[in-house]
Amino acid sequence: MPGISAKATLAVAASVSFALLATACTGQADSGASDDPNAETTLTFWHGWSAPAEVKAVQANVDRFEKAHPNIKVKVVGNINDDKLNQALRAGGSNGPDVVSSFTTSNIGKFCSSGAFADLKPFIEKSKLDLDALIPKPMLDYTQFEGVRCALPLLGDAYGLYYDKDAFAAAGIKAPPKTWSEFAEVAKKLTEPKGDGYERLGFMPNYHGYETVVDHYMSQWDHAYFDQDGKSSVAEDPAFAEMFTYQKKLVDDLGGFARLEKYRNTFGDEWGAKHPFHTGQVAMQLDGEWRLGMAKDAGVGFEIGTAPMPVADDEVDEYGKGFLSGTVMGIAPQSAKKNAAWELVKYMTTDTEAVVAFANAIRNVPSTFPALKSPDLETDPAFKTFLDIAQHPESNSPPASVNGSTYQLTLQDFGYQYESGKVKDLKAGLEKTAEQIDRDIEQTK
Repeated sequence: MPGISAKATLAVAASVSFALLATACTGQADSGASDDPNAETTLTFWHGWSAPAEVKAVQANVDRFEKAHPNIKVKVVGNINDDKLNQALRAGGSNGPDVVSSFTTSNIGKFCSSGAFADLKPFIEKSKLDLDALIPKPMLDYTQFEGVRCALPLLGDAYGLYYDKDAFAAAGIKAPPKTWSEFAEVAKKLTEPKGDGYERLGFMPNYHGYETVVDHYMSQWDHAYFDQDGKSSVAEDPAFAEMFTYQKKLVDDLGGFARLEKYRNTFGDEWGAKHPFHTGQVAMQLDGEWRLGMAKDAGVGFEIGTAPMPVADDEVDEYGKGFLSGTVMGIAPQSAKKNAAWELVKYMTTDTEAVVAFANAIRNVPSTFPALKSPDLETDPAFKTFLDIAQHPESNSPPASVNGSTYQLTLQDFGYQYESGKVKDLKAGLEKTAEQIDRDIEQTK
């Protein structure tokens, strides 16, 4: 779901401890907030979770907050998507939320640049939070835009490789591949054709293949979406051409686009028990940390292995990194209770007990260093893979843009055209895509 070392030093531990102690302080911030955070008040908190277990976990954290802040009551409203959130924030008024959250990290550029989320800098300074010591850098990066911090991370998602250990053993594969060339050989070795389809596919490379999207692939190459002038660099940075060339060759080597698409159409729902990794239709899957619990709940008939996704052949020293995203949390700018709202945001995003309890409940990656290292965090070797990816110094997330995820969707649309053979000239296609990205951003300003 950009880098900080996972090493725990005494200096970091000391500064983190100071930062966490500072979170207990309350007081008004110099941000236009005039409410007394120690007064009796009620906040409205909007979030996007809808599954019963997730809703229960959110409420449990809110209950802990209310116990620690008996003067503040919180009305929780779930199942709020970004469309509902944006409508309420644009409308303003007293009926909207005070505290807001979103699953869409790619929209942070919109949230921060438009003022849809309040600037948190005054509150952070008042609380003396050392965010660099507290939160992994990629998560700090995807909660700010052009120097404006309008959100903090509320748990994260790390993406890695799931694989069928039994299939690996039967094929004589000793360990998960570390480079993309090794990965291609493993994928071919695990593939068992059947008629015009497959008995089993080593890996579904197509961009519609459940999480095998352009930005997830790109996270495993050193790359830059934009140059120093803010212009799209997808046509100039060789990493993009390398990724598209690699993915297209993998598509061709595993049977071709049409054959793979026909097989993909037999897959069960991504969020259901019949996911193709659960059923053994694919032996390897790119996915987030949540897949581990879902696969176990589905009762898979094989031993599950997890590992980081492979990296470019000449970047093996960066093996262990991955794509990061997560939930972001902030304050509604029209709230008349911003100081009290900050107390809730600060608690849910920086209190170690709260972060750990929430991570344990919904099986997401903790978003602070103390929570990642807490003895109370429920983990095992398979889940630890994703904790390590979250802390890897080269793990990354696409940069925020003033028009949100539009540039990513434009690049993704090009990927569909190129993998299917509708676009033959990669260089010309990337140049056209870069021009479109630049036009879209310019029109948004």
